[in-house]
This record gives sequence, structure tokens and C-alpha cells, in this order.
Amino acid sequence: MRFAPRSLFPLGFTAVVAGLGACIAIAPTPIHRQTDSGPDAGGAGGGGISLDAGPPPNPEPDASTPDPHTVSGTEPSHGPFPGGGRVLVHGKGFTSKARVWFGATEVDKATVIPVDPSRVQVVAPPLPGAAMPGPVDVTVQNGDDASTRRTLAGGYVYDALYAAPDSGPVPGGTVIEIAGQGTAWNATTVARIDNKPCTTLTVGGPTQLTCTVPPGSPGSKTITVTTGSETILVLDAYTYADSDNGFKGGLSGATLSGQLKVLVYDNFTGNPVPGALVLAGSDIATALTAVADLGGVAVITDPTLNAPRTVTVSGKCHSPISFVAEPVDTVTAYLDPVLSPACAGMGDPPPVGGKPSNLGQVQGEIVWPQTGEFKKGGWSNVPLPVSQHEHQAAYVFAASSDPTAPFQLPGAGSAVLPTSPGDRGYQFSVSAYAGNRSLYAVAGIEDDTGSSPKFTAYAMGAVSGVPVLPGQVTPQVFINMSKTLDQALSMSVSPPLPGPKGPDRLKGSVAVRLGADGYAILPGMAKAPFLPVMGLVTFVGLPALDGDLAGSVYVSSARAVTGAADGAPMSVIRRILSITTSQVLDVSGFVTVATLTAPAQNGAWDGKHLAVSFPPGGAPIDLTVLDVQAGNGLVHWTIASPGGSQAITLPDLSGNPDVALPPGPLSIAVYGGKIDKLDYKKLRYRQMRPQGMAAYSLDYFDAHL
Repeated sequence: MRFAPRSLFPLGFTAVVAGLGACIAIAPTPIHRQTDSGPDAGGAGGGGISLDAGPPPNPEPDASTPDPHTVSGTEPSHGPFPGGGRVLVHGKGFTSKARVWFGATEVDKATVIPVDPSRVQVVAPPLPGAAMPGPVDVTVQNGDDASTRRTLAGGYVYDALYAAPDSGPVPGGTVIEIAGQGTAWNATTVARIDNKPCTTLTVGGPTQLTCTVPPGSPGSKTITVTTGSETILVLDAYTYADSDNGFKGGLSGATLSGQLKVLVYDNFTGNPVPGALVLAGSDIATALTAVADLGGVAVITDPTLNAPRTVTVSGKCHSPISFVAEPVDTVTAYLDPVLSPACAGMGDPPPVGGKPSNLGQVQGEIVWPQTGEFKKGGWSNVPLPVSQHEHQAAYVFAASSDPTAPFQLPGAGSAVLPTSPGDRGYQFSVSAYAGNRSLYAVAGIEDDTGSSPKFTAYAMGAVSGVPVLPGQVTPQVFINMSKTLDQALSMSVSPPLPGPKGPDRLKGSVAVRLGADGYAILPGMAKAPFLPVMGLVTFVGLPALDGDLAGSVYVSSARAVTGAADGAPMSVIRRILSITTSQVLDVSGFVTVATLTAPAQNGAWDGKHLAVSFPPGGAPIDLTVLDVQAGNGLVHWTIASPGGSQAITLPDLSGNPDVALPPGPLSIAVYGGKIDKLDYKKLRYRQMRPQGMAAYSLDYFDAHL
């Protein structure tokens, strides 16, 4: 039996999801809060049961209660069973020594931020492994004074499932993993996002589902999973926003056995591409073919479809894609539209771009240790300015999706200063993409002597699990600035040997991974020595990974690049994980840079044959990706193939002018990717891009068609 969080229902109302008599059974239709986005405020899926949102999200202390100590609510009132999210506990009678328990588990004291006598922010601990998800009591006690101990029965609900990733673009197509605890999912299980069934659903076990998200509307939505008479419903479990995280498209399903289904969508709008051509085979004369219907679905049924073969998907005014040695019965292809006037309808440009980003806003305060009971503390771990050109400043960031991103100082208007207003700390406001986000702040000395400010960081803080809704404000988020940036990490780098074209220099960086959401990019964490590298490469200014950063890791990256513009040829190691600075980090395992032998450099391409080789001595290559760009980059043909050095034969598209590349100069990009635990049968678009590769090499070659 699963219960929705009680604080989301009107007083006296309980929803039971097991079909019990005299109760409201909601299987398989989910409940929608009136605050859910959708055309009728009941969610885009419609047909759900509309309920009031229950108590206000920021309950005030109950002044009518004579008890000087109470626990009145939590915000949010529910969260995933692995814990890790920010929770604001409301009540009264709290002191700066407040301790908090979720069930029998005490919250890590390093993550407790007493805000005032009615609020304390904590990080939800994980649900103990043997415990079942559901409501747990929330208890607060001031220090060791047991007389102040108060408990709110069922004050927080551990959800029985969560999605990773938990956000994606509005057109859908994101492939998410739904993890459960205490679940018994099987072949009869049905999963829905905002009351719409997953486009595809694979049951990986009793506690694991793989779901392709259907199209939706911007906002935070429910996930429901129904097995037999039981439905698990989790509110705000997935967020639609206008962004593309790459967790969409690719290969799925069972091993090829007589039938191939291909779903074809526009990569910008998510709409089906009717009339798209699907070719199963490397020879245009003998390939099995099908044309996508109005829903973008093409099905090929043939007894010879019992072994891997090349599958090519193309559409009029869309760039083609090929999967070499495609081994499974389902391909989901997202084709990039061709942004050419020739493809515009009625003189208008193709319907791409120009959509609002649907960012949300997060407001709160950065806080230092108190100087008195609930009094804002000074910037104790940041030195005082030593000249008139220096001043103390802090900046708040949303976690980056790229650990190799450079640190960029925001505009002066974003700075948090010692003179900034605030009750417990110093107020900030920052934009972030929708979803459950991690934020971090850095504080230090800013020197404006030169033409651009120079910022030296001395302290930082972070908070995870902050719910961000598109176009809305998430208030009352507190970041504890207790971490000093006094750790040093050294790399011993073994870069690839330079070739006649390069690379000629190293770009090294270190970031801090904040949970599963993203990375903290810190100032000073980038070095750029020339090759060959002599001695160690050392980075000074990292935080220790304890307290509110417990569970985080250092993520080191090294890029062997060519020229000051960091160009190709290049070889990149994106992610080397470590949890300590006490040992020198071995940075080896670079992927060697490819050589394209067919077509020859500046030679003619026959539109069918490609051959690539990777010199020995580098890390093994899991995936080769070629991107053949034509028409000054307007059209490109993406080819993904498992393994490294190889010859590839593609169907000749030149006989079909609707889908063929235009004649003229070509630029062919060749990636050699090392991908952690790659299963080609479950290849995703993200893994065909650098951000999905643990290491990769890249070079460009010129030819003509």
C-alpha cells in the first residue's frame, strides 16, 4: 500500500491506493494538485482527480498552542528514499542548537542550519535500507534538553520511487530510469508521466524501469506506476522545461528477431516526422525499407532481421543518422531540421528556436556561523580587504552540467556583499533550470584594479535538492558558508604524443560533483601548461569533502588541445573521480586521435564508404562517431558505430534528393569515445556527444561530394 503525502490533502482526507472499500481508489488515474501545470490546472493529461493543495507551503507557528515547543510541518513534505534533499522544518521554540531526526535517524549536524525560532533547514537522511518508504516522524530537540523534544507524526514521506534524470524538454523523448524501493514491478506494470503513459517502457527488474517520457507541458508533474491493483503516485517527480539534457533517443528493446520498429521525431519540436525513410542495410539496392506514418512510426517485418545491421533514418529537410551494427528491435531517432530557406513553408523559417527558457528563480540567504542567537554572522573565513581596490564579495551559482566548464564571474549586480540585507544571512537571487537543483556559493576578495575584476575565493557552501519550477520563485533556501577552500590536488598527467597537427598544450581542471545534479565550478581550478608536461600539475583552492559536502567527489579533467583556441586535434579525459587530496592523481588513459583514410584528405567521397583508424597506445575505444557536415554545416549525417578502427559502408542516399547531402565541400568530424559501462543495445544520444563520454578524441578532415 502506498500513501500520498498527507500534507497535500485537505484536513481529514486520505487517499488509499489499493482499492480498499470506502476509500477513493485512484489506480490507474493519478491525483493532480491544483497547483500542477496544465491547461486546466489539473495537469496536461486530464482526467485526474483535482484536490486542494492542503496546508499552505510555509506554515506559520501555531500561536494558539500553549506548548512553547512544536513541530508543525516540513517543506517539501516528501522526497526520494535515498535522501539528500533540502528540507525546511517549521515549528516554534527552536534554538541555535536544534537537532532533527527523520524517524530514528538523526540528521547530520553539519547540514543543520537553524534559521530562527520557527525554521531549521536540514538535509534529509537516506531511508534505512531495510525500511519501507512512506511516512516517518520528524522530531526536533534543542541540544541535549529532552524537555524540548517534540515530534510531528508522519511529518515527512519517503517516496517509493524517483526518476533520474528528473527533468527534460517539453517535447518529451527523455529516457529516464525510475527506481523503486520495496516494489514488485513486472511485465504488467504501466508507468505514466502526468497521466500519459511512457512512450516506451522496459522493466529491468522489480525495482527498476526505463521510461521514454511522452510530450508534456512546462511544469512539475506526477509519476504514477501501476502494477495490478497497486498504484504508486509521487507528486512533483518530473519537470518539463525547454532544455535538452541528451537523455533521449537511441537504441532499446529486445534483440532483433524478425521485426524492427523505428520512431522518428523532429529534434527541435519533438513532433513526428511522417514520410521519413528508414533503411535497414548498408546497400541501397538490397536494404529493407519502410516509410514513417503520420505518427512518425515505421515498422519493418522480415525473417532476415535476425542479426545486427546498419539502420539509417532520413527525412525531407532533416539531417540523416545511421546506427552501424544496430542489434535491437527499437530505434528512436531525433532528426535535426535543416535550417534552410528551401525547407521553409510559405516563406517562413522552420519552426525552431525562439522558445523561452522557462527558468525558475531561487531566493534565499548565504549564512555564516552566528555571532549570537539567530544573529547573522560575519564573513569569518574570508580575509579583510588590504587596499581600496578590494572588497569582500560572494556569488551564487546553479550547478553546471559540464565539469570542464570554465569559471565565469557574473556581473557586479549579482554580487552578495557584507552590506546585503538578510535576517539570518545575506540575501541572494539566482536563476536555474527547472528540476531538483543543486546550488553553490563562493565568497572571497574581488580586486577591481584592472580592466576586469579579479576574484580570489576563500570559502564556499552548497545545498542540493532545491525544487525549481519554470517561471516560479523558490524562496527560503539557505547556504551554509562553512567550507574553507584550503585543499590542494596534484595531477600526474600522461598526455598523448603530439602529432604533426597537434595537440600542443594541456588544459587541466578540477570541479566538485554535487550529488547527481551537477558540478561546482570554482575559480582557479584551471591550468594550461604546454606539452610535454614537466612535473605535477597542482590545483590549490578546493574544499574538504566532509560535512555538507559529504558524498561529493572531485572530478578532474584534462584536455590535450591544439592552439590558443583549444582546437582540434584534441584528446580529452572528462571525468577522473577522487575523494581525497592526499594522493597524487594519475591522469592517464587518453584516447588517441583518429586518422580518416576514406575518403582521403581533400579527396572525393563516394557517399558510401568511410574508414577510420586509431593509432595504438591509447585507451580502448567503445564508440566511434562521425559527423559528415555539408552545405556549410546546414546538413549533417551522423554515424555511430561500436568500437574503434574500422571500415563502414552506408547506403548511398544520392539517388533520393529529398534526403541526400548537397554536393560540395565536406567537413568530417571523427570522435573516438570511451564511455563508462557502454551497452550499445541501450545507446543514448547523450553518449554520442562529448558530454556523455568519459574520454574522447576529435579531429576534422576535409573532403568533397
